Amino acid sequence: MISGGYYTWKKCDDKCADVCGQQASPTLLSMSSVRCFLQGLDLRSIFFLFLVIPSGVFFIYSHGQKITYFLRPLWQSPPKPFIPITHYYNENVSMPALCKLHGWGVREFPRRVYDAVLFSNEVDMLTIRWKELYPYITQFVLLESNSTFTALPKPLNFDINRDKFKFVEPRLTYGKIGGRFRRGENPFIEEAYQRLALDQLLQVAGIEDDDLLIMSDVDEIPSRHTIDLLRWCDDIPPVLHLQLRNYLYSFEFEHRDLSWRASVHRYKRGTTKYAHYRQSDYLLSDSGWHCSFCFRRISDFIFKMKAYSHTDRVRFSHFLKPKRIQDIICKGADLYDMLPEEYTFRDIIGRMGPIPHSFSAVHLPWYLLENADKYKYLLPGNCVRERS
Repeated sequence: MISGGYYTWKKCDDKCADVCGQQASPTLLSMSSVRCFLQGLDLRSIFFLFLVIPSGVFFIYSHGQKITYFLRPLWQSPPKPFIPITHYYNENVSMPALCKLHGWGVREFPRRVYDAVLFSNEVDMLTIRWKELYPYITQFVLLESNSTFTALPKPLNFDINRDKFKFVEPRLTYGKIGGRFRRGENPFIEEAYQRLALDQLLQVAGIEDDDLLIMSDVDEIPSRHTIDLLRWCDDIPPVLHLQLRNYLYSFEFEHRDLSWRASVHRYKRGTTKYAHYRQSDYLLSDSGWHCSFCFRRISDFIFKMKAYSHTDRVRFSHFLKPKRIQDIICKGADLYDMLPEEYTFRDIIGRMGPIPHSFSAVHLPWYLLENADKYKYLLPGNCVRERS
């Protein structure tokens, strides 16, 4: 059966045609062929075939995304770097002096400011955001849908909780939009559909050329002094991204990576479109806070994981188990068991593992600290979430 170290398949076929001295039927022939094939394997070959290969397939299935992210430096170059703008601020420095420090002139009167958001279920974060920005916003513009980006039905949560936002009612433009409920469609298509509707709602709100428009998600909160600076200073860039301190789950876990997607636009009719991607090279440093997945209840974590555009990251059903989610929150680990999205091996390796705990609560939104008992879960040392 073995010739020169190689398996002689023709001889095997001859043998398999006569099993136990009997002429083989077609069914018996196929069974005997398998038996003959197995007899021709040594122990190492069997080990490789039945243990190593299945284990490798399972590993790739379970960790394929990690492998892709780890190898990113081989197939993707880092994006073009931003042009950072030094951000000067002290409460005792006058506005003309602050504008001059930035290389800008000062206006005789401030621009009008519109804050526009798509809303899902972030009632607490919306309250903190609007309290922070309230003195300097001309019109609050909010749109919500009865559908998530992933075509799941959802309640109109802002409408249900509208009584909590009476303080902005005189300056509120609120809109509702019906979802298209196209299951299986790329979630970013539904997201773009809702952002286009927000463009139309801004027209209803009365926005005009050269008004300032804040484009950011609810949990991307510009600091009030940042917006005051931009409304008073002349010659600011037409589109300016805001570099935000980036937090996860609460203000206890601060990422080394800074958030940049929030932006402020000098509105231009026919040109300015509401979007949530890079639209400029300019980045104003230290301009606020981004608190991602900063929810009070475990059920809110589960809802967002199933509802937002990156739902493909929920690769296994056990990712949604409440106990697992609670453990991860207190560790500062990743809900999706992902590697950092970096472009060099050094950055990927250096940023693996949970985010270190922070015990600083300095320079956070004022309304959060003023109502610390109510929002205790957002402050350091309070990682346990409500289960209901």
